[in-house]
Amino acid sequence: MCVVCGCGSPEGHRDGTVEQVGPVAAQGDLHYGLGAARVTVPGMTAERALRLEADVLGANDRLAAANRAHFAAHGVAAYNLVSGPGAGKTALLCATIGALRARAQAPAVAVIEGDQQTCHDADRIRATGAPAIQVNTGKGCHLDAGMVAAAFGRLPLHGHGEGGLLFIENVGNLVCPAMWDLGERAKVAILSVTEGEDKPLKYPDMFAAARLLVLHKIDLLPHLDFDLARCVAYARRVNPGIEVLLVSARSGQGVDAWVDWLLQDAALAGAPHAHMHAHAHAHGTA
Repeated sequence: MCVVCGCGSPEGHRDGTVEQVGPVAAQGDLHYGLGAARVTVPGMTAERALRLEADVLGANDRLAAANRAHFAAHGVAAYNLVSGPGAGKTALLCATIGALRARAQAPAVAVIEGDQQTCHDADRIRATGAPAIQVNTGKGCHLDAGMVAAAFGRLPLHGHGEGGLLFIENVGNLVCPAMWDLGERAKVAILSVTEGEDKPLKYPDMFAAARLLVLHKIDLLPHLDFDLARCVAYARRVNPGIEVLLVSARSGQGVDAWVDWLLQDAALAGAPHAHMHAHAHAHGTA
């Protein structure tokens, strides 16, 4: 976990003591995440790891709460898109922006792009005409609430005054972003069908934290050995309430359903325009 490996704190691990490794299975497998801290860091006790995590995440959670209040004051519904590298978050966002613009009374849209380096993804978003701010984290493996606050302040949506949708495309990583609240209304986990149906079991924290699972690149299913039903069952094993959508940004399949979900959820949050638009679409007038 990044909170205790050093990137979340200037102190790193200097305690000089070592947490005991968890039980070793009969096959000789090693399990380092079975203690109270669910992680083992050389030179750090489990108690020290828990204190450090509480300190770092506590500070972030205070900033996230401020973000959440700030978004609400601006009538903005924010969604934190999380996935492993290559799941197609940016391609999905480009398709989403196009689909939103095709709707009547389309809400304003803005994007915060998270990566270690380059502005490639932000440039792809800007090419659609939507404003985007790139946040490069250097060695950091996730966005935090402070980064999001700084980026939001640079977006036109911040001073728009009429609400809208904010997409936060997190760093491609199925571990660390799960534990960092950015002030979002919901985490949306995006899983490409090229990644294998067992990802929810391998990375349970991420899927437990998400409210929606977008199974992406479903146009590739005829070419893959991917069991959709098994993947959904695995996701619901770690998160019984998770919603699931099947989407392909390339073919367009499921994109309208994804946009419907966003607009209806934003309407529940009280985002301006979203309620009228979701109501019109539900009655076939959009």
